[in-house]
Amino acid sequence: MSEFPRIVVSGVGPALPGVAGTEDLVAGPEFPAEPVDPAARLGKKGLKYKDRATRLGLCAAFAALCDAGLRDADGPLVEGDGVGVVVASNYGNADTVCRVVTTIAAETTRGTSPMDSPNASSNIVASEIAIRFKLGGPNLTVCNGDSSGLDALRWAAGMLGSGRAEQVLVVGVEPDNEVVRALVGADRIVDGAVAVVLERAGTARARGVRPRALLGGFVRTGGVEECVGRLDALGSGVPAGWYPPETADGTEPPAGLLAGVPRHRMPDGWGVLSGALGLAQCAAATGRFDAGEPGPLYALAGRGNDGVAGALLLAPGDAR
Repeated sequence: MSEFPRIVVSGVGPALPGVAGTEDLVAGPEFPAEPVDPAARLGKKGLKYKDRATRLGLCAAFAALCDAGLRDADGPLVEGDGVGVVVASNYGNADTVCRVVTTIAAETTRGTSPMDSPNASSNIVASEIAIRFKLGGPNLTVCNGDSSGLDALRWAAGMLGSGRAEQVLVVGVEPDNEVVRALVGADRIVDGAVAVVLERAGTARARGVRPRALLGGFVRTGGVEECVGRLDALGSGVPAGWYPPETADGTEPPAGLLAGVPRHRMPDGWGVLSGALGLAQCAAATGRFDAGEPGPLYALAGRGNDGVAGALLLAPGDAR
């Protein structure tokens, strides 16, 4: 179990079907919803030869950086050397990797395109975000199953707590395509991204930015029920609500788990969120705090039968 120095959410950037802002994450988007169009959000320049996951990640990153006051449409507002990037994605460039491997098997490396091969890098989304927005802080990708999004937030908080970065842009992204659907065994993947900017509370105050949510503590254990017990031990009292984990087979968490506490689910219309789940939960919780709802809120990811689960305690940005 980890407790952080006061790490806050200072910006949120959704790039999800049917979502214009955090209020849509709270109320729930209407479906069917139009897919995210990166060219409409960012312009066409610089998107050619980028895979879908990278384009979605760039959309969410741009929105979050602007929301946090780190940049505007004309360019950066702070020095980018102190801004890190952590991306959570389990299937982000799987289509590119499969295409490159198939080409090499049939034609050797001579058949691969110099425009396509770089997109096979496991860190392509994080590195492209850093290059486009000139972010020179620590840069990494978390690909860790159901808990990836929450794990990415934890890594980002660690960077901030150790002084490795002034702000960290955390992005969760998953594309929807035939390759990913086959790997996941699902009919639909979210085809979207969510980004949040984290920083120390003192740094946000010094910039004149209002903290939107507070990261109160992180737990990683062998099961969801144990995660809830450890979050309770942080002394937060009964939560005002919680975000349950995502399960591929549609099973529900035990009925007695946090009985009577409202469950805030991600919309079924999006399909599987996978690595984007934890970021969507964090962004949705921030939207609830923006609307004046009380905390704390629990965000959980993982399954009870695979030995890996993560949980995050979130509180309003002005919580003590």
